[in-house]
Amino acid sequence: MSRAAVRRLLVVGFWVLFGAFSGLQIQISMLAHHHSWARVISCQILVWGVWIVFTFSIVRLMRQVPITPPRVAAILLHGALAVVFWLVHTGAWVGLEFLLVPYDTMNPVDFGRRFRSVAIYQMPLELLLYGLVALAHHVEEFSLKQRERERKAAQLEASLAQARLMALELQTQPHFLFNTLNGIGALVRASQNAQALSMIGGLSDLLRYALDRAGGATVALEEEAGTVERYLEIQRIRFADRLAIEVALAPNTLRAGVPALLLQPLAENAVRHGISRSEAPGRITLRSAREADRLVIEIFNTGRLDTVRKNGIGLSTTITRLTELYGERGRLELAEHDGGVLARVTLPYGEVS
Repeated sequence: MSRAAVRRLLVVGFWVLFGAFSGLQIQISMLAHHHSWARVISCQILVWGVWIVFTFSIVRLMRQVPITPPRVAAILLHGALAVVFWLVHTGAWVGLEFLLVPYDTMNPVDFGRRFRSVAIYQMPLELLLYGLVALAHHVEEFSLKQRERERKAAQLEASLAQARLMALELQTQPHFLFNTLNGIGALVRASQNAQALSMIGGLSDLLRYALDRAGGATVALEEEAGTVERYLEIQRIRFADRLAIEVALAPNTLRAGVPALLLQPLAENAVRHGISRSEAPGRITLRSAREADRLVIEIFNTGRLDTVRKNGIGLSTTITRLTELYGERGRLELAEHDGGVLARVTLPYGEVS
């Protein structure tokens, strides 16, 4: 049901109940006179039912001649209309009493005298009711505008967050592209053309993945890990037999959603600051696990943790992305562990469709 239909039902229901309670009050105050309950209550329902039409008329008038910001002409106009509605309602009230005769032998017989009597004692309430209807409309309009402002503010905030995430992605992509091209250049200088061509093909796959998933896309961990593994395979060409790769993803985490290119900077750092700085064989391990409502991803590499790595572009960008997406529930921790360096990412668990 539309908002307008609900509003109409509420208005009709309110004035019917108002009339019924008014009739009930009158009947109870006149029990000794033994008037007909049905005629007294039905008469009052019809009397106050006139305000159903008045209410919709006031709402339309308020839209055409709003009282905010305050203007003397608008206030005078609505004041005059309140007087008109009061007199019209008084006339309808007395006319219904003459038509339905709710009070038996006590029913009024002089229209003019009854009109003056009802008009005098009803005037404060009638004018107040006009003001209350106008106020209710004003409050509803203000509430609707406030909700619309909040909706637009939320949309703007989401757009800004999306823009920030895209900027972070743009910062990440040239970073790994530059480092991979450096590796290709080193192979070319060493006349290892076949390996260089293989790295170029792998880089093409990585760039296609980055472009297809641009704009803050969420992908399955299985897909993201496959891309990281492809990147490490490219690096294994560069480091020959010095790099061992191990991927151990828990089966219940394969469909977990992660931001695209989240793990790329971590794998790149593992190669650049771990494997490339030692002539000895090295190892990079990618693991995942689900801990209650959290997804934990770990990338381990042999080597030592240094200040340059902790303050590098890749890590700072990853931390910022996690904060933008998950707030305090997204974390990246980096520490020396078991003869190497362990990067541990924690984020809320949720599966992609």
